Amino acid sequence: MEIKKVIVIGASAGGLKASVALLEKIPQNLPVAIFVVIHLAKVSMPEIILHQMQKVTTYKCKIPGNEEPIEAGNLYLAPADKHLLIEKNTVRLIMGPHENRWRPSIDVLFRSAAASYDSKVIGIILSGMMDDGTSGMSAIERCGGTCIVQEPQEAEYADMPLNVLNNVKEAHQVLIADMGYVIDDAIAKPVQHLPIPPDVKLEAEITARMVSSIPEMNQLGDYSDLSCPDCGGRLWKMHNEKVPRYRCHTGHVYLEHLLVQKQSENLEESIWISIRMMEERRNMLLKMDASGNNMTINAKTRADELAIHIDRLKDLLQSLGKISDDEGYL
Repeated sequence: MEIKKVIVIGASAGGLKASVALLEKIPQNLPVAIFVVIHLAKVSMPEIILHQMQKVTTYKCKIPGNEEPIEAGNLYLAPADKHLLIEKNTVRLIMGPHENRWRPSIDVLFRSAAASYDSKVIGIILSGMMDDGTSGMSAIERCGGTCIVQEPQEAEYADMPLNVLNNVKEAHQVLIADMGYVIDDAIAKPVQHLPIPPDVKLEAEITARMVSSIPEMNQLGDYSDLSCPDCGGRLWKMHNEKVPRYRCHTGHVYLEHLLVQKQSENLEESIWISIRMMEERRNMLLKMDASGNNMTINAKTRADELAIHIDRLKDLLQSLGKISDDEGYL
């Protein structure tokens, strides 16, 4: 059976229950291939999720292998800790850098689908926190695909649906019970191939090959004076994004507020390391003072001075935590 459409589904917190409910509503025996990314921890067992999905659908549910051919009637679930990408007629699994702190990333799947299948893509965002999927859904919209979002009031966690609705103009806001009808309508519509925006195509290619060049990055965004919190490389601010998004030369990707959150975490980690090193030095000085082996310095005085600095750093950590809570980053 020839593939007429590709359905890509993204979900995070609360998304397993929503995904299973959605599969019950997708009409059976459609000429489609279905791809699902659910945010999973590294130690997760996606086979358990697969089993739950298979109980409610006649589509063959599987965890694909790398470079496996895409077949109509199959549902492909992303494994833990690997990006799931779509190339024309082929599934790709890669250990690329995290996007929006996730691997697998919804944006990676959606963007690759848009670049490979343009208006033949149906993108669906379900329950989840933060906003992975917003950039990918925008790519699907720009390529002429269909965008469907779970009604936020129905979602267990409304962040992801709300973020898509706020940034993707043509998204359908639908209860899960009604998504089957919207999918049927989308498949019945004739395919209108639109030119794939060069930035969507280029970013999908960069993600797939896990390497980029400076000229390519300059095509995608503007060079910023910010550094990647993961690898220390420079960040580019991406063009054509309603929600500011940054990408480094290595391939790490952060939405603006997630970048601030990651910077805060790294700063906290650095301060704790400083506290630990100062505590060790203070303890050593106190041992020297107790043993009388402090001929060149007043060990007790230096230890007391370090205690003051340690307390100041701990006060700083408390202040940083309060700022983060007030701004909603943590």
